[in-house]
Amino acid sequence: MKSFDIQSCLDDIYARYPEAARQPVIGLTGNFADGDARLCEQYYMSVVRAGGTPVIIPPVADKDVIINTLDKIDGLVLTGGGDINPLWAGEEPSPRLHGINHMRDKAELMTVRLAYNRQIPMLGICRGIQTLATALDGEVNQDIAESYAMRHGAASAGTAECKRLIKHSQDADRSEPTHTVRINRESVLYSLYNTETLAVNSIHHQAVRSSGRRFNVCATAPDGVIEAIESSEFKPFIGVQWHPEWLGESGQVLFRWLVDRARDFYVAKDLHKRILTLDTHCDTPMFFPQGIHFEQRDPRILVDMHKMAEGRQDAVIMAAYLPQPKLGETFSSKVAFNVNGPLEYADLIFDKIEEIVNANSRYLSIARTPSDLYEDKRKGRRSIMLGIENGLALNHDIANVRYFARRGVVYITLCHNGDNDICDSARGCNTHGGVSRFGEQVINEMNRCGIMVDLSHAGEKSFYDALSISSKPIVCSHSNCKALCDVPRNLTDDQLRALAKHGGVAHITLYHGFLRNDSQEATVMDAIAHLEHAVSIMGIEHVGLGTDFDGDGGIRGLADSSELINFTLHLLRRKYSERDIARIWGGNWLRVMAQVQQTNKF
Repeated sequence: MKSFDIQSCLDDIYARYPEAARQPVIGLTGNFADGDARLCEQYYMSVVRAGGTPVIIPPVADKDVIINTLDKIDGLVLTGGGDINPLWAGEEPSPRLHGINHMRDKAELMTVRLAYNRQIPMLGICRGIQTLATALDGEVNQDIAESYAMRHGAASAGTAECKRLIKHSQDADRSEPTHTVRINRESVLYSLYNTETLAVNSIHHQAVRSSGRRFNVCATAPDGVIEAIESSEFKPFIGVQWHPEWLGESGQVLFRWLVDRARDFYVAKDLHKRILTLDTHCDTPMFFPQGIHFEQRDPRILVDMHKMAEGRQDAVIMAAYLPQPKLGETFSSKVAFNVNGPLEYADLIFDKIEEIVNANSRYLSIARTPSDLYEDKRKGRRSIMLGIENGLALNHDIANVRYFARRGVVYITLCHNGDNDICDSARGCNTHGGVSRFGEQVINEMNRCGIMVDLSHAGEKSFYDALSISSKPIVCSHSNCKALCDVPRNLTDDQLRALAKHGGVAHITLYHGFLRNDSQEATVMDAIAHLEHAVSIMGIEHVGLGTDFDGDGGIRGLADSSELINFTLHLLRRKYSERDIARIWGGNWLRVMAQVQQTNKF
């Protein structure tokens, strides 16, 4: 006999602590029909069986509702349903278009774009794969048969030419597989099923026509129709044309994958709440002449307030980059602003950063010390630190070291691409045979004033000279490993060892030309390889990340600040501890900064 005693149900909960293990929260888009938001049992029970907690997302296109929902979930299922209005794709409706669902279209397309920005794991099912494609620059065939006929020059979808098509909208029970798909062996999907051929159900008349640049096609039907897509950017996004929620254990494979990725995502988010995440080099100020809007999600820049929030990034060091004039060139001819020289240009950049911060002081702050960074994090603000890339900014005046220290500059990269009056560059002409006499004065004064000496871009002799001159540890804010990419700009293993021996740090960077020097596109996997090589040579206490965003940095998988949480996810998958991830994400750098600033005298 069924018991209706609620207390007995609660007693089992109250008998232990915690009351329940933490489960990933999975949002599922609800269908809309006859004035009701609905969700088939198979969808939410598949999430439950996979170890997730399902919540139904009603089709509401209100931005505040969508964003607050996304802030609460760890994964997203885009469910099946009617056709998407082709106007959202810039197309007119085909005569073979079926019923559209205007209540869902805008809400789900907005949800996908915003979830993509936040790196939230997604599984698209039937209409869901089409939503992924429509929202993220792919294309959808309004009707498979019609598109096939047009492609093959047939007069109508009923001609003999189209009989090579298989039937995609089946009359069979939904739990019955009715055709096969071929899976790409190099795909995540193949790693889940470990087979090239999978039997699936099929209840659709539309299909993805083009996956777009953000996805790879990973499965097709025998007639070539796209049946599955997955992220081309090493992100947890998969779309399938079939309905796994009806396929029992075969379908559960995909739901377990989503719940597992959602669990990873939650762990990464939770970790970012507890540790400080610092990018030690970006060149966003280079775009100030274009009138960028740092408070908006500006497509012209890779770092802004929106992207930092999406990637859960706490702080960034913005460099005033000064191009090195060649013989016969003037500095003023190299920059977009009308300035009298390097010092005035650096001041102009810092003035503009301060303007941005002052206009957004509730959410943004300029930090000068490690304690400032932690205080900003505690108060819910993101931090900008000031750096200088190229000691040319000193204008050959040693007094300007103290001037910039008082302005809040935390490091000066001694040179850039070309020798200057301080030292020889990795891409220079050996003008001084290393650090110049003036450069020695600069390093000593930087030590005295609490400014970090940055040897990124420095020539090898300059590197060793600076190590011997400096009484404080030295940093390389954005430098990679020469053993993996043999270019003059990268650091040899001996340089990495010497840097670590002197207590310094080297932060890997995301510029593709410093990650690999062949014809292959650099990806997040290359960045991880350089990081792990540096760890093997220097130890975990001497590494970090300096993206070089907006200075040509940015690679597939780590394209801008919104994607930086993916860096954490890759570290977690490689079993780095929380302590080590905290070191990589800024702890090592801040240890050095504290040492350098300890005896500042300005």
